[in-house]
Amino acid sequence: MNYNPIHALVLFFIIVGVLYVLFRPTKGWFWIIYNNFKSNEKVVIEDILKQLYHFENSGNKVDTKTLVDVLKFNNNQIIEVIKKMTINDLIYFESDVLKLTSAGRDYALRIVRIHRLWERYLADKTGFSKEEWHDRAELMEHKLSHDETNTLAAHLGNPKFDPHGDPIPTKTGKMAKVNGVELPLLPVNTVGKITHIEDEPEIIYKQILAEKIHIGSLIRIIENNATRIVFLSEGEEFRLAPIVAANLTVAAIEKEVVIEENIARLSSLKAHETSKIIGISKESRGESRRRLLDLGFVKGASIKIDLTNPLGDPHAYLIKGTSIALRKDQAAKILIKKD
Repeated sequence: MNYNPIHALVLFFIIVGVLYVLFRPTKGWFWIIYNNFKSNEKVVIEDILKQLYHFENSGNKVDTKTLVDVLKFNNNQIIEVIKKMTINDLIYFESDVLKLTSAGRDYALRIVRIHRLWERYLADKTGFSKEEWHDRAELMEHKLSHDETNTLAAHLGNPKFDPHGDPIPTKTGKMAKVNGVELPLLPVNTVGKITHIEDEPEIIYKQILAEKIHIGSLIRIIENNATRIVFLSEGEEFRLAPIVAANLTVAAIEKEVVIEENIARLSSLKAHETSKIIGISKESRGESRRRLLDLGFVKGASIKIDLTNPLGDPHAYLIKGTSIALRKDQAAKILIKKD
């Protein structure tokens, strides 16, 4: 047989195309079949209620077609469930727009409460990365009973906000107010604190994660126009497109606040520099935070680079006479004041 590289290349692209159709995220045949196999009517109802709640809360109207496009269940299954939800007085139609009844909104808030409490639990009590919180909470929101949810809330200290800054409904449906406005609405030289990071759409949220932007960080806006927004935070300069910056909510600080130039993240420390720790970012939670504190990364401790990795990560830092290795993403969550 004669080997023809063109034929092999064509065959490769055909195989890749078939695999994409079968396994592409959400809309691939495999995932459609899998989701419909594992789903039951209760899951579909709760997902519809939650989506309608988010649409209404953002001021957007939604019709049946939009809902079918957003959800990952069989179209006929969604239509049948919508009919039953209308009969059971959970939703109603106003012209062609779907809306929640009072009972439907209460039910939706219970689902939102479970989701945000579980994200808080994952952030504070486990070592799961923030990229996993949403999907894991999506699964758990259909499993916890009302009593189990109240027990979880009490175990967490009845938090008011999830790790993204979204308010967590109380068991009576009340929610704390998120302070601040979208970052693009603030003028140059505004000093503020990041109070909320929107985690949808996922593609924009991943860009924010890649930038290592932390909730609770102080920022100063130094440029704001139609093409980019530039701000300083924790010794670093960040440049975002307005569409990405709109996912950040910032509360302006009216009183005089000085963002000192020599305050930075430990990850920015150079080999010849010395510094003192001024705190650990709120991004470091649960066991990771406790481990750093146990190792001596406490306020006022002197710290410098002991050994550098020629490959760039991790570095070893000398603190209280002990050399401790940290990855760059760990060091980015420790705030220092350079000497």
